[in-house]
Amino acid sequence: MLKKGEKDAGVILVITTHNGRFTRLWERMPQLDGSRRFMVSKEQDAENNVSFGDYLARRLANDPDCWAIELDIENAERFVAAPSG
Repeated sequence: MLKKGEKDAGVILVITTHNGRFTRLWERMPQLDGSRRFMVSKEQDAENNVSFGDYLARRLANDPDCWAIELDIENAERFVAAPSG
C-alpha cells in the first residue's frame, strides 16, 4: 500500500551507520539562502545507545508525516550530503 504524507511539511530522517558503528541521524535543515540541506542532528554515543533510540522514537511518535530511512553505508557523508539536482 502506498502511503503519502503532507507534500510540503513531511520530514525525512536518514539514519546512517557503517557496520553498526558511527550511527548518525540526518535531517534537512533550512539554510540562510533558503535551501534545505541534510545535516547531522544527532550522533549515537558509543557509551549510551539508549539515548539515540529514545530520541528517534520521540521524533517518530510526535510527527505522523515523519519517515525514517536507515542505511548501512560507508562514507555516509558523501551519500547523504551530496547536492541534488
